Amino acid sequence: MTSAEPTDRRAIPSTPGVDIPDGRGRTGLDQTGADLARNPDVAITRVEVTSDGWHVLRRTTFDYRQRDGQWMSQQRETYDRGNGATILLYDESAQTVLLTRQFRFPAYVNGHPDGMLIETAAGLLDDDEPEVAIRREASEELGVTVGTLRHVFDLFMSPGSVTERVHFYVAPYTAADLTGPGGGVADEGEDIEALTIPFAEALAMIADGRIADGKTVILLQWAALNLFARD
Repeated sequence: MTSAEPTDRRAIPSTPGVDIPDGRGRTGLDQTGADLARNPDVAITRVEVTSDGWHVLRRTTFDYRQRDGQWMSQQRETYDRGNGATILLYDESAQTVLLTRQFRFPAYVNGHPDGMLIETAAGLLDDDEPEVAIRREASEELGVTVGTLRHVFDLFMSPGSVTERVHFYVAPYTAADLTGPGGGVADEGEDIEALTIPFAEALAMIADGRIADGKTVILLQWAALNLFARD
């Protein structure tokens, strides 16, 4: 009788978010995008989870058929934080808009003077429908109970690396709609100031750099063409 061949008992390391739960209890995060087949010029070969933080960072390897017909293997990292929604609240009779101001560390560390960005109210969907989510955010951040919503468009804000698609809305408001304290959710570290700004001043703030947030610039420029356009 011969002894069995020795086996390699080294355990294959587990990966949070893949085969064991990550900090949010998720598994299978490496499957996102693996079965995509809508574009015949793209063949996904591997998806790796490279971060198990609150949001998900993935490295995807795929073959891409270029315009000359040649296939090339490429890698891209994608940051998946979920989709979001944003809203411009406006008072047409007073010719004002209601915006927020809050500290944004990523902007601060990348050259913004103090990190205090002036923005339209916004937030992640958190598994809600976009209209539900943006009503929630308007209430939490600005204390406004939103009535009639107008959906403007959906945009990919940083498609080179971030998967997020943002749903854009506008809605009128009056003083009667200010039904709550606003200020954000304290338990989430939010400390948000509400700003009522004349619309003409808001446009001037884009020109001189006081408003430097992309989604806010987009909605204000849309409003200049569609809500506050002069004859």
